[in-house]
Amino acid sequence: MADWQTISALATAGGTLVLAVATFSAVRSSNRSARVAEQALLAGMRPVLLPSLADDPPMKVIWQDRHVVRLNGGRAVAERDGDVIYLALGLRNAGSGIAVLHAWYVWPERVSAAVPHADADNFRRMNIDLYIAPSAAGFWEGALRDPEDPVREPLERTIAQRENFVVDLLYGDQEGGQRTISRFILLPGGEDDWYCQVSRHWNLDRADPR
Repeated sequence: MADWQTISALATAGGTLVLAVATFSAVRSSNRSARVAEQALLAGMRPVLLPSLADDPPMKVIWQDRHVVRLNGGRAVAERDGDVIYLALGLRNAGSGIAVLHAWYVWPERVSAAVPHADADNFRRMNIDLYIAPSAAGFWEGALRDPEDPVREPLERTIAQRENFVVDLLYGDQEGGQRTISRFILLPGGEDDWYCQVSRHWNLDRADPR
């Protein structure tokens, strides 16, 4: 004779197991969909900075002390005026999100892409955030004003001797995330001109693709 109580208990347990498996699969699928949606959202906000193009319109760059330069497409600025060293880069945002520039780090000589970037806490915080819209040209500006700055003397010598040097830029999206460091090499061109090239990008808030 069948033990209906046992059969009923087994059926209930089986149903509960099936429900648990179905719930687990649904949650897993939902989490996967949420991750895909999040990645798509972040990709839509991700900035990527490159040197501006030669045919981009010239930019008027003004520092807080009212020093002004004309920055042509694809060019850079590295000059001393009085006691201040002025630096600027012509940039273009090749990403799909707004780029917000936060900080910078200057190497007074050329370093290769294989040399790791400095710790983000050691970057020089900008006085104002600079914004570059997607698929648009913009610029970065910085200055060395402190006569006791340890980078000042070697950088001044590098500029005077017209040698290559490097600026690393720290930036992110408009929400403050997806922080990226891009390394730009400044190269002398002609008598007074400077050009820039990008050599490496590092992701700080997600894994690097390399």
